[in-house]
Amino acid sequence: MTTAAEKLDLYKEHKKEYAATKKPTMVEIKPAVYLGIEGRGGPDGEAFSEAIGALYGMAFTIKMTRKFAGKGDYAVCKLEALWPEIANMEKEKWPWELLIRTPEFIEAKDLEQAAAVLTKRGKGTGVERVRLRRLEEGVCVQALHVGAYDEEPRTIAQMQELSAQRGYEPAGAHHEIYLNDPRRIAPERLKTILRQPVKKRR
Repeated sequence: MTTAAEKLDLYKEHKKEYAATKKPTMVEIKPAVYLGIEGRGGPDGEAFSEAIGALYGMAFTIKMTRKFAGKGDYAVCKLEALWPEIANMEKEKWPWELLIRTPEFIEAKDLEQAAAVLTKRGKGTGVERVRLRRLEEGVCVQALHVGAYDEEPRTIAQMQELSAQRGYEPAGAHHEIYLNDPRRIAPERLKTILRQPVKKRR
């Protein structure tokens, strides 16, 4: 259990859920709370970039406000995203939801306060769209993809093969957890956890 003097790290608290290797495995993911913001367009587009800014702005403002108020400290988690089915869809219309996992004690009033602070600072673009989001993914197939995002289909194919062998089928949006920053890392060195919720085939 984390004490008030310790810095909460959700990845360490739930390390089994973030254990991933290049070889796909089945994992059980417990319900989790996120800050989330929805949008459409390619990951290289302005809407995607703006949403990342709004999401991280809210995440760090909430964290620091609570820390300065003596309510404890915690690490801001990495960027994640849900990608519903985008096959045969123009990139400009791709739907997505960007996520940052957040402690369960964060409440709507924390978001309202942070949005007001950022708006007052002139950094409020998109912050009103950030919401608390609870995910209940359950059984998932998961793998670590190393390499460019465009090469993910080869890892996804391996994940699909494993889930089919075990008698499972997809049961939710494709989930990505970005372990490093594409602006600072060469494409071939990018590391992304790929997660797909599944259910038993009938």
